[in-house]
Amino acid sequence: MPTAERRLVTPGAELVTVTVVKLVAGIDSSTQSTKVLLVRADDGSVVGQAAAPHPDGTECHPDRWWEALSAAGRDLLERADAVAVAAQQHGMVTLDDAGAVVRPAMLWNDVKSAPQAAGMVAEFGGPAEWAARTGSVPTMSFTVTKLRWLAEREPEHAARVSRVLLPHDWLTWRLAGGGSAQDDAGAGGPSRAGQHSTAEPVTDRGDASGTGYFSPAANTWLPGYAERALGRPVSLPRLAQPAEVIGTTSWGAALSAGTGDNMGAALGMGLAEGDVGVSIGTSGTAFAVASVPSADPTGLVSGFADATGRFLPLACTLNAARVLDVTARMLGVDAPGLSDLALKAVAGAGGLVLLPYLDGERTPNRPAANGVLRGLTTSNATPENLARAAVEAVLCSLADAVDCLRPCGITPHRIVLTGGAARSEAVRAIAPAVFGLPVVVPAASEYVALGAARQAAWALAASAEPPPWPARPSVIYPAAALPGVREQYAALRDDAAAWQVS
Repeated sequence: MPTAERRLVTPGAELVTVTVVKLVAGIDSSTQSTKVLLVRADDGSVVGQAAAPHPDGTECHPDRWWEALSAAGRDLLERADAVAVAAQQHGMVTLDDAGAVVRPAMLWNDVKSAPQAAGMVAEFGGPAEWAARTGSVPTMSFTVTKLRWLAEREPEHAARVSRVLLPHDWLTWRLAGGGSAQDDAGAGGPSRAGQHSTAEPVTDRGDASGTGYFSPAANTWLPGYAERALGRPVSLPRLAQPAEVIGTTSWGAALSAGTGDNMGAALGMGLAEGDVGVSIGTSGTAFAVASVPSADPTGLVSGFADATGRFLPLACTLNAARVLDVTARMLGVDAPGLSDLALKAVAGAGGLVLLPYLDGERTPNRPAANGVLRGLTTSNATPENLARAAVEAVLCSLADAVDCLRPCGITPHRIVLTGGAARSEAVRAIAPAVFGLPVVVPAASEYVALGAARQAAWALAASAEPPPWPARPSVIYPAAALPGVREQYAALRDDAAAWQVS
């Protein structure tokens, strides 16, 4: 239960009732960093938080995540009565027979398995078959394509693989005591010194739905897909129930199953019917909670499961906040400076249009794409217009992603905007006009970590539904028309398709 009452007898023999509030910890292990929130289990109030960075890149040894978790969790985690981990989706963590990591994890933003993705879609019956079986048509982000890449490009590593985990699975396993005591102590964090754990890896249906070898509709693994990708059978983690306690930590806290970052964000934001969550972080995502599974044969929408037993159709872009970071660097300003510049330009940036596919793109599926700037003239070549074009480009790309959800039965009534770039006043002010919908910006919070904490509180309470935490304060930005902005963006996007071949 979130709270408990204790009856104490004072020195004067007076009986005093003291309410003890349970604390839970939510962990967000993202591409760039680990964030830890310690919150009250009864209402989600944050009582402590910390963060630690990860190395940059498209591969990362999982030990770096554990080191970051140990650093960020110091003085916080061991105060928690329950813990859950939400982490970046799709990453491939490979273990050998002894549970040792075979090679650095390939992350969601690693695009080198694009040829394998295309080959596997054709080999396994085409896009419609993939969508019907797994809810999604895999791109280079999905774990199953990374398994095939490993088999083809690093057969010596593939031969050692006994088990495949996702980033959140691996961290949850380590918190449950998986791995050697020496490794735990070396990470400088919570350890089980002198113990050797037999903990088995566990995952949840939300994160599992991003692998390409899981069926959200049937709620079961498809081990044959993983086997065909790697060329031989491979062990997969046990699938836990949404509110299940799957183990305990070294200090005795209940350990929830955890989930993927997008599922954690949806749970943390408390998305309701008609809400579309749009997160502008390292990647951009548009997602909504649904009661029925989706299966988009175009591959633009991933038919994920969520963290509650429902579903989470989602469209993802590779290019989001980093586009704004790069533009700010080009202009010699910081993020607030970029926002100020963008707000000084008129809608449409004087005809300057940016296609923001700087690192390839997933929605649309153009892994070989790059950025394109169109319409540059002597009259519009100003810092203000370039800043405005960058903001509009990111928002137009995400508006395309929102539109992809509509054929899956999602009718958006409002946008709930989160992520690091949602702190930009330019992004907030321009977003309603680009989306054509009211935009709600909740108070800044680590919503992925908050969702993980809510899942931990749910497991602690053993209730039928997640705890009904109060909504965070928010600001509503009403919609206002910006004629021509999406049209000029769409023209560039469609024209570029001719030369941005896979």
